[in-house]
Amino acid sequence: MSEKIKSVFVLGLGKVGLLVATLLHETGFKVMGADLREAIDLPFSTARLHLSEPEELKERMKGFDAVVSCLPYSFNIGVASAAHELGIHYFDLTEDVRTTKAILQMSQTASAVMAPQCGLAPGFIAITGASLAENFDGIRSIKLRVGALPQNPTGLLGYAFNWSPEGVVNEYLNDCEVIEDGENKWVSPLEWLETIVIHGVQLEAFTTSGGLGTMCQTYKGRVENLDYKTIRYPGHAKLMNFFFHELLMRNDRKTAGEILTCAKPPVTEDVVYIHASVEGWKGGSLSRDEFVRAYYPVEIAGQKRRAISWTTAASVSAVVEMVSNGSLPGRGFLKQEEIPLAEFLKTNNGRLYAGEPHGKNLKGKNRIGGGKD
Repeated sequence: MSEKIKSVFVLGLGKVGLLVATLLHETGFKVMGADLREAIDLPFSTARLHLSEPEELKERMKGFDAVVSCLPYSFNIGVASAAHELGIHYFDLTEDVRTTKAILQMSQTASAVMAPQCGLAPGFIAITGASLAENFDGIRSIKLRVGALPQNPTGLLGYAFNWSPEGVVNEYLNDCEVIEDGENKWVSPLEWLETIVIHGVQLEAFTTSGGLGTMCQTYKGRVENLDYKTIRYPGHAKLMNFFFHELLMRNDRKTAGEILTCAKPPVTEDVVYIHASVEGWKGGSLSRDEFVRAYYPVEIAGQKRRAISWTTAASVSAVVEMVSNGSLPGRGFLKQEEIPLAEFLKTNNGRLYAGEPHGKNLKGKNRIGGGKD
């Protein structure tokens, strides 16, 4: 273990935050988790914390080398500001564009790493897309698609809210940044509908906000077309457009999230689909490379974990490892697309994406060991 990060403060002990803290603890970091509710019977220290008092938050963060925010995106600017003032490394899972821009501004005077967007999308999908793009002399398109879905969908929506309702509603309603024909643009969400097939399963994909992170800035002038879409079962986009726009639920995001989570609660048997593709020229010939995977629940530390939980938690935990071991810069703003995939997959937590060394990626049968490597 490198000396750069010894101790990590994990904020928010929901399904993902608890798993982040568990993975980092098992990797060898000294971890403290904090949540509004008291947590018991955990292998790491915990504390109750009310975020309504910024000074209390900053006081609790003192003495840690890094903080990982697994809170709703609306809290992240405050957490990032406290980390910036204290000079400690900051990581989060946000897809919110405004939050990322604020953190980017802070990073210009940061003495440590400021790393938002370290989850699945944005996060791992950008790492994967950038890795594919490295193999091309010229790039025509980068297309990134991710979906977290129930394995056994019911109803017309074919969905279950295994992820934050605030985050999902945010993605469905905020404008989406793309590059089209070499030009940076903002387009509407729930549009550009396409059919996609993964492992014989027919799906649909459509624009949603935030999944590209900072890739449009990174690839401007280098790619003709770049976009991110969310994957769902067929018919989902049409119904969500009806819900948000014809029924005007876009005017009350909080209530919209409550209705949707009440109607479609979480399921334990989920699947995460990833479809990244790059088209371009290699040696003068047009070519296409793809990274296509379906990830299922796994057992980690003696408990079965949903696919969306472990893919998200493993991604941010792997990035913390890489900053700690020196394979990533130790200060400033960290773009996900600048993280080398090969090094990511060598980390204790990045290895989970390959299903190694603890087991093969079989539906519902993965087992990720419960001890330190």
